[in-house]
Amino acid sequence: MNRDLTAGKPSRVLWAFALPLFGSVIFQQLYNIADSFIAGRFAGKNALAAVGNSYEVTLIFLAFAFGCNTGCSVICAQLFGAQRYDRLKTAVSTTFLFSAALCAFLIIAGFLGSEPLLRLIRTPEEILPDSVLYLNIYIAGLPFLFFYNIATGIFSAMGDSRTPFVFLVCSSVANVLIDLWFVCSFQMGVAGVAWATFLCQGISCLLSLLVLFSRLRQLEGTHRWFSARLLQEILTVAAPSALQQGIISVGNILIQSVVNPYGPNVISGYAAAVKLNNLVTTSVTAVGTAVSNFSAQNYGAGKVSRIRKGYCSGIQIVCLLCLPIAVLYFLFSPFLVSQFLPEDDRGAEVIRTGVQFLRIVAPFYFFVAVKIVSDGVLRGTRRMGAFMISTGTDLILRVGLAILLSFPFGPVGIWSAWPGGWILGALIAIVFCLQQLNRLEKKLQEISHN
Repeated sequence: MNRDLTAGKPSRVLWAFALPLFGSVIFQQLYNIADSFIAGRFAGKNALAAVGNSYEVTLIFLAFAFGCNTGCSVICAQLFGAQRYDRLKTAVSTTFLFSAALCAFLIIAGFLGSEPLLRLIRTPEEILPDSVLYLNIYIAGLPFLFFYNIATGIFSAMGDSRTPFVFLVCSSVANVLIDLWFVCSFQMGVAGVAWATFLCQGISCLLSLLVLFSRLRQLEGTHRWFSARLLQEILTVAAPSALQQGIISVGNILIQSVVNPYGPNVISGYAAAVKLNNLVTTSVTAVGTAVSNFSAQNYGAGKVSRIRKGYCSGIQIVCLLCLPIAVLYFLFSPFLVSQFLPEDDRGAEVIRTGVQFLRIVAPFYFFVAVKIVSDGVLRGTRRMGAFMISTGTDLILRVGLAILLSFPFGPVGIWSAWPGGWILGALIAIVFCLQQLNRLEKKLQEISHN
C-alpha cells in the first residue's frame, strides 16, 4: 500500500516505514550469510573462502544496481510527494530502459573480466576455480538483481516498505532451502549456492514487477516511455550513489587483495566475519534508505521542518539497533564464527581471524550508523557532492590504513583500519547534514517572508 510520508508525526511515520525495510535487509543478509554458512559447513572451508572472495567482486555489480535503485527512488519519492504521478510513471519506465542497457554491458564485461580480476586480487589457486564459477553464475543473474532492486526502490518511493519485505521473506526462506537441497543432496558445492541465489532472485524479480506494474496502473495520469530530462535528474542522484558504492566495492576488493596472501584460513575467517559485519551495516543502510525517502517526499512537498525531525528519529532507530548487536558480536564472536565451519574442521586460525575482526569493529558500529543516516538526508535532499565527500573520506582512510598497518601488524592491522574511516566519515557527514538542514530551513523562511 502506498503511504504519504509528508503527513503524521515524523517519528511514528519513520518507524512504521523503516521497520519493514529493516526486516527486508535482515532477511536478505540472512540468505547471504546462509550462502557462506552452507558452503563452509557442508562443502568445507575452501568453499567458504571461495564464496567470500567472490562476494567482494559481486559488490561492484551491486553498486550499479544500488545506483539505479537510489536514483529512481529519490526522484520518484519527490514526484510522489508533489503528486506528479504522470512524471513518476515516466521516471519508472525511463529507469527500466536505461538499466536494461547498462545491465547488458555489465554482463558482457563481467564474463570477460571475472577470472582476470580474481587473479589480480591474488586469489589463491586452490580456491580460484570455485571463485570463478560462483562469480559467473552470479553475473548471469544480473537482470534479476537490477530490476528487483529498482522495483523495491519504487515501492519505497511511494511509501510502501511492506511489499518488498514480503517478497524478500519468501525469497530468503526459499534460497536457504534450495541451498541445502543443492549442496547437501546433490553435492553441487559452490555451484549449488550460486544457482540457488540465481533461481530465487529470478522468481522474486518477476513477482515484484507484476505487482509494481499493477500498482502504477492505479495512479492517474498518462506518461511517456522515455524522458531524457528525467533521466538526467535520475542520473544526478544515481551516478554519485553508484560511484559511492562502486568506490566502496573497489576499496573492499583492495582490502581483500591485502587479505588474500595470508592464505585460505585467514580468507575463511574474514569471509565469515565480514558477512556478520555486513548484516549490521546493511541493516543500518535500510534505515538510511527510509530516511532518504522520507526526506525526499517532504522535500518534494516543501515540508522542510519535518526532515530534521526524521533525521533525529533515524539516529534513535540505528542506535537501538546497533547496541545489542555490538554486544552480541563482541561477547559471542567465537561461537558465531565457528558456525560457518564443519564441526571436524574448525581451525584455530580461521576462528581467531574472525573473532579479531569482529571485536575490533563492533564497538564502533554507532559511528557508521550515524554516518549512513546523515548520508540519507543528504541523498534525499540531493546534496550529492557532500554525500560523496563523506563516503570518499571514509573509504580512502580505511583502505590506506589497511595497507599501511598490514605491514607491521598483519591481519590485525587490516581490521584496525575500519574504525578510523568510520569515525572521520561520520563527523564529516554530520557536519554536512546539519549545514544542509540549516540551509533548507533558511531558504524556506526567506520564501515565506516574501
